[in-house]
Amino acid sequence: MNLRVFAQRYTAAWCSQNAASVAAFYSPNGSLSVNDGTPAVGREAITGVVQGFMTGFPDMTVHMDGLDVHRNRTRYRWTLVGTNAGPGGTGKRVRISGFEEWQIGAEGLIAESKGHFDAAAYQQQLERGVD
Repeated sequence: MNLRVFAQRYTAAWCSQNAASVAAFYSPNGSLSVNDGTPAVGREAITGVVQGFMTGFPDMTVHMDGLDVHRNRTRYRWTLVGTNAGPGGTGKRVRISGFEEWQIGAEGLIAESKGHFDAAAYQQQLERGVD
């Protein structure tokens, strides 16, 4: 399996405004947690988390900043750019970088992803925006 190609396709899925296409990169019982929150388990739950970002940022783009592989862990580094123009949004533009630590399952899909970004910087950008 070529993880770089996998990560590029995953990035494109995040830019698609189709949450189920992101969830398809996960094992059927895979999990996604954000900033040590309660994991979303299963594709339906993951679709819900992803849809939250897509709804909040209808013009969202995600850029792959890098991919680091260490034994059985992969770190996918990303930057999200978009305007918080969804329902109840602030109308402010954000640019936030973070990473996901993936454990790839036997079937070549993400079995577990632990996402991290600076929540305080994100909140500040939601309130004030970025240039």
